[in-house]
Amino acid sequence: MAGLLGKKIGMTSIFDDAGKNVACTVVEVGPCYVTQVKTKATDGYEAVQIGYEEAKEKNTTKPLKGHFSKAGVKPLRFLKEFKDFEENYNVGDTLDVTYFKEGELVEVSGRTKGKGFQGVVKRHGFGGVGQSTHGQHNRLRAPGSIGACATPSRVFKGMRMAGRTGNDKKMVFNLKIVKIYPDKNIMLVKGSVPGHNGANLIIEK
Repeated sequence: MAGLLGKKIGMTSIFDDAGKNVACTVVEVGPCYVTQVKTKATDGYEAVQIGYEEAKEKNTTKPLKGHFSKAGVKPLRFLKEFKDFEENYNVGDTLDVTYFKEGELVEVSGRTKGKGFQGVVKRHGFGGVGQSTHGQHNRLRAPGSIGACATPSRVFKGMRMAGRTGNDKKMVFNLKIVKIYPDKNIMLVKGSVPGHNGANLIIEK
């Protein structure tokens, strides 16, 4: 799908035409720069490579420096290929939030907040076992039995247990664009999107 790269700024709320207060996420979209145009003749498929957010030259590898120099753009931190653009773009072109329109539906993907090692109550929503009385002073948030010892005498794969939580790639579908501010490269989408404030996002039509 065609889309752009952006960054999560935070959350706010806005009143719609009916006077209803709508929770929205503030997303900075672009400016994005076309760093490469792939064609079937040279690459075997058609796609447009887009870069976002300027990077320090000292943190950019020599191969990437040559890649950006060939495209005529400054070093960028994030690169992503998109397909099915309606218009034809050339290397060096700039894309911003005006690529989208108010009222349009978009898909937003990013990485969720990393929460580290967590127990089963927070990770899987367990209610806890046992009672708070009768001497069970440390069993309220325990997972309980994880399997029988005689049959099958092993723990099944996929057993819900404690472990690393968050920092997973997630996509949210059908988010409505409520408002666009072209001068600031910012748009408001209805609802929430994955990631912390400042997290990178992929916004697709």
